[in-house]
Amino acid sequence: MEKNLSALGFMSGTSGDGVDTSVISSNGKDSIDIKYNRFVPYPKNLTNKIFKVKESILEMQDLLKYSSEINKLELEITNFHIDIAIRTSKEVDYDLIGFHGHTIYHNAHERISKQIGLGINLSKSINKTVVYNFRQNDIRNGGEGAPLSPIYHLALIKSLFYQDKIKIPISILNIGGIANITEIEKDFKITSRDIGPGNCLIDKWIRKNSDKFFDENGYFADKGKTDKFIFDQYLENYHYSKISTKRSLDTNDFDISFAKGLSLENGATTISNLTSELLSKKIGVNDIYICGGGRKNNFLINSLKKKINNKIYLIDDLNIDGDYIESQAFAFLAIRSYLGLPISFPSTTNCKAPSLGGTIIKS
Repeated sequence: MEKNLSALGFMSGTSGDGVDTSVISSNGKDSIDIKYNRFVPYPKNLTNKIFKVKESILEMQDLLKYSSEINKLELEITNFHIDIAIRTSKEVDYDLIGFHGHTIYHNAHERISKQIGLGINLSKSINKTVVYNFRQNDIRNGGEGAPLSPIYHLALIKSLFYQDKIKIPISILNIGGIANITEIEKDFKITSRDIGPGNCLIDKWIRKNSDKFFDENGYFADKGKTDKFIFDQYLENYHYSKISTKRSLDTNDFDISFAKGLSLENGATTISNLTSELLSKKIGVNDIYICGGGRKNNFLINSLKKKINNKIYLIDDLNIDGDYIESQAFAFLAIRSYLGLPISFPSTTNCKAPSLGGTIIKS
């Protein structure tokens, strides 16, 4: 019988509000036992620094231009993760760490994906094996570096399928800053791709026009009205070809300038309905389970439901907390990397052949 390893997984997403933390035990294939989930918020000043740096980096050259600010932020983010790892180890034991870091620049055409986070510092501080830098092997192998969670989505669905909790084919729609979908067919073959903005446009609008970081439960969108002219004009000018050739997208692929002049509420409504419209165009025919922070935006989810015929469920309906799928995924990817198993595939990232995982720093 294959031995299970336990891993701590970290995910600091595009919302920049904190770190999702999970511990799972797995054989790296189809056995998953979720041991621990917790969200640890960033201090507001750290969130502001993340957005300031991220919004300064619009092209590859900016990585060099702002290298001093990036290096300072990287150290601060790493130290924050070190504190969490130490605290977590007092509550639950784990063998290794999957450290995603924070994405500050991603461009599929340039084959560049930059996550900040010092895996060596983390490993030395807590004396654990750390796996990080997950995207580079995939990029070297012709892939786009993302999405990386699909192999975990598959393992999770297999585990649930063997327990007779779900039927396949099925799709998992993750609505984070960017939305990605994993489609799992009856033979357990998977395809995956980013399909459009998730929370990024809504979050950016709220940040720019209020003192909030996101539209909690779709509160502002629910109070406004869609500007039909702007909605139609955006769709008319939106170039699906711009993203249709990409498996992975970045928040910089989208902006909110089209909504300039709208009230806070009307902008939130218009942008939320545009987001659901764009996603609806890229969703297949399978029943869908939704995870990620966007599933909590009731306005967005209801808007999406009106546009597609699929049966839509929350992954929480399966007694799985949808906030932590990504952090669990990077714990799982750390285990696969440690075991020498591939984490990305031609059908998920467009790489030429199945690609091995991240850089391993042994304790």
